[in-house]
Amino acid sequence: MVINDGIQLTVTITLFILSYIFYKINVSFCSFFILVAVFTTRNTPVNLAGMAIERYIAICKPLRYTQICTVRKTYIAIALIWFIIVAPDITDLFITLATEPLSFFHESVFCLRQNVFKDPILAQKRNSFDIIYFSCVFLTLVFTYLKIMFAARALSTVNTSAQKARNTILLHGIQLSMCLLSYISPSVEIVLQIIFPGRILEIRYANYLIVYILPRFLSPIIYGVRDKKFRTYLRMYLLTCCCKYTVKPVDPLNKDRI
Repeated sequence: MVINDGIQLTVTITLFILSYIFYKINVSFCSFFILVAVFTTRNTPVNLAGMAIERYIAICKPLRYTQICTVRKTYIAIALIWFIIVAPDITDLFITLATEPLSFFHESVFCLRQNVFKDPILAQKRNSFDIIYFSCVFLTLVFTYLKIMFAARALSTVNTSAQKARNTILLHGIQLSMCLLSYISPSVEIVLQIIFPGRILEIRYANYLIVYILPRFLSPIIYGVRDKKFRTYLRMYLLTCCCKYTVKPVDPLNKDRI
């Protein structure tokens, strides 16, 4: 998921910078950037569901974990996730190719999804798949969290791995709720443009930071800062930096005078 978020941030930042510099870009390049951004954005919640299921199997079905979570099955699951993500949205490109003239792809537009894939049926399809994806992911996270929580309570002694898995899935739920901001962001953006008509670029920039950048910060927190070894080395690095800037070197001339 970290690699997916890295690709998503790279593509969206590139698209954001190009929109600021050139304002309008070629439709062909715009459609490529939009599709990659959409694929990686949709992939995040589905990855969350897959990792929650993996934690559920590890805690609730430990004897079958090595049989179910093999390397081969992991590759199959990754390929299946990408197929589920790519198949519905790649049809937008095919429908646009069939309905728009070829000259349209040589034009320059402000790179928004509704400016490239303009068929109203595509917007309805997009909303339907958004609801299906996020509903399935939400139910998966709730189911796995409750199962792991009940398994942890059923143990007579404190199970550290169960508690960690429960906390991880809880953080996944917080990350998913932040990803759900993409549902209301278009409506909020329209309202803000009515209230502040001369601040369209600032509104879009703030929307981009809150909706797309902020949820991706949770991935390194979940899998980085919570790791004991990484946290130890990070603490040592921060202490070293603090000592480097707080301890002042002694002037040799003043030392001789003393």
